Amino acid sequence: MTLIKSISGIRGTIGGRANEGLNPLDITKFTAAYAAWNKKAITSKSNKIVVGRDARISGEMVSHVVIGTLLGMGFDVINIGLASTPTTELAVTMESARGGIILTASHNPKQWNALKLLNDKGEFLNAEEGEEILRLAAENDFVFADVDEIGKLTDNFTYTKKHIDSILKLDLVDAEAIRKANFKVAIDCVNSVGGIAVPALLKALGVTQVEELYCEPNGQFPHNPEPLPEYLTEISSLIKAKKADVGFVVDPDVDRLAIINEDGSMFGEEYTLVAIADYVLSHTPGNTASNLSSTRALRDVTEKYGCQYTAAAVGEVNVVAAMKATHSVIGGEGNGGVIYPASHYGRDALVGIALFLTQLAKSGKKTSELRATYPEYYISKNKIELTPQIDVDGVLTVIKACYKQFNINDIDGVKIDFPQGWVHLRKSNTEPIIRIYSEAPTMEQADKFAQAIIEEIKRIAKI
Repeated sequence: MTLIKSISGIRGTIGGRANEGLNPLDITKFTAAYAAWNKKAITSKSNKIVVGRDARISGEMVSHVVIGTLLGMGFDVINIGLASTPTTELAVTMESARGGIILTASHNPKQWNALKLLNDKGEFLNAEEGEEILRLAAENDFVFADVDEIGKLTDNFTYTKKHIDSILKLDLVDAEAIRKANFKVAIDCVNSVGGIAVPALLKALGVTQVEELYCEPNGQFPHNPEPLPEYLTEISSLIKAKKADVGFVVDPDVDRLAIINEDGSMFGEEYTLVAIADYVLSHTPGNTASNLSSTRALRDVTEKYGCQYTAAAVGEVNVVAAMKATHSVIGGEGNGGVIYPASHYGRDALVGIALFLTQLAKSGKKTSELRATYPEYYISKNKIELTPQIDVDGVLTVIKACYKQFNINDIDGVKIDFPQGWVHLRKSNTEPIIRIYSEAPTMEQADKFAQAIIEEIKRIAKI
């Protein structure tokens, strides 16, 4: 059993003893701590907190516990039911609520679930706020409401439609152009809430030919739910067999978007943001931001329009902070996470689909032809499983010293910039691993960069 407390929320496997996994006792404690923090930190006349969830098997159980705890802490709860992460974020602002909790473990396997915590802007909490909630939970520093002060529960299952309606109103989304293009689109929604939201979005955009894979929101993930190429062979074959123009794959909470070309080849998860940024910047030039582990191609595209690119620490909240500081018009993460402030400050695969289809329709190109217009980089993504014996901070310090002759960025782990590419190594916020990402003009060179660092880590850590 595993329980991870981080900037990305409270994440764990279902079951086990208290403090060993994400079981009802732990769910109650962390929810109550969030509620206690909210009472002190959020200045709002509203007493409402929004709760949404993905379609995980444990979702109903976790939802009941979270909702009951919030009611017990004296908050009114708006339960939006099965809803994507970006839908829940938007619901917070649409309800003028004082916060929200999203019940999803994102790309983790089905035995995982998590509490993702939002402020009154529908945005993730920062590290300081997260630490305060962990302190409150550790000290049981919260007080439940008296019987006459218990909150009220309201169910409102209209927010997926409201989210889609808001997307259709975006200036750079052209549903008429998409309709006229008469695209055939294949989708894989990994049997989670994307199976509700993505078909509804495509219909609203005028797409009438949709080939669906795994759109039943039952939480039974048919393959690893992280939208990486090795798990997308089935939709790749479907696209070729059905002669689809493009394929879209989302993760269980629909904040990451992978695109597949008409020939079944991968557009590249890193290039989801690059392509959409190119489209946005061509109409509304401005700055961009992504995290340190994202491709250089975004910087290249940004500079093509005479604008400035900023690299942020990994974590959506860090990218959002960088975007706000630099007034970025588009940004996100290289894992297929598109953040478009004209909609809201959160990764949103639905917004990404709408913008990309508009771009594709107006370009007159095939999906693979559009992909070929962008700078070619290759990223090698590797990881090392952590053990209690590994001193991660010590390892990073030694690595930093070993490569001090190169440009080093240490705002989040260690990123080493070589003349022909880069390597970024950091401890994951969500899993007990060290991630080693590297990029170069060829995959062979990217792999060499990564393997050299992996061997150094093994030597230093004696593993």
